[in-house]
Amino acid sequence: MNDKYPIGIFDSGVGGLSIFQEVQNLLPQESIIYLADQKNMPYGTKTQKEIREISEKAVKFLNAQKVKLIIIACNTSTVYALEHIRSKVQTPIIGTVPVVKTIVESTRTGKVAVLSTPATAKSKYLAELVKKFADGKKVYVVGETGLEELVEASDIDNPAIRTILDKHIVPLVHKGVDSIALACTHYPFLKDQIRKAVGYKVNIFDSGGAVARQAARVLENNSALANNKKPNYKFFTTGEAKVFKTVAEKLLGIKLARVAHASL
Repeated sequence: MNDKYPIGIFDSGVGGLSIFQEVQNLLPQESIIYLADQKNMPYGTKTQKEIREISEKAVKFLNAQKVKLIIIACNTSTVYALEHIRSKVQTPIIGTVPVVKTIVESTRTGKVAVLSTPATAKSKYLAELVKKFADGKKVYVVGETGLEELVEASDIDNPAIRTILDKHIVPLVHKGVDSIALACTHYPFLKDQIRKAVGYKVNIFDSGGAVARQAARVLENNSALANNKKPNYKFFTTGEAKVFKTVAEKLLGIKLARVAHASL
């Protein structure tokens, strides 16, 4: 058991809170430190070099908090920086990978879609996942919706979301797509909206559950699982703490005791 040290999670903004929820639900005895690098968001429009540099700074910040495990709760950072970061630190690192294998295994029509940020959509990592797991399948990659920006503002009831989905996603369903991967951690907060747009015959998957289960396996293998009766949750942002607190409370449906500012 390891009750002293927390799990560290970081994302470019509030999207990674969907991963935070999954980890909290599966591992309720674990303390967690969450870092939102809002000063540098969005990651999805940056170069690989920029993503690696800012991700490395985020990991350095979390390591300074003496975390026992780090979760990169961002698909874009994972596909561009995961292996780079692992080569720099000894702390176990878990990434958030687009669930291409899952949607391919679930499809009946042989047509699937990946909804991601622009950078993830163009990444070699995603292309290799498609090549490895989706041979013979039709994979539509959608990376220019801007949905993450609406989630970042907690504007998850904005009618513009349905307009975006009707433009980018619904036509794919009409073409036969029956499984969709949400390859950005902001998008699970829009799952209800997406469900209404595509209907109940389309499967929708995200990485949150798999990431939480992998975190549990890593901690168990390292004899590092905690048994805190009162786990501690700390939240940091490189942006405006008050703004993050307001948005995070709306998305999570809970009150946060405090959000501190972080400088990377």
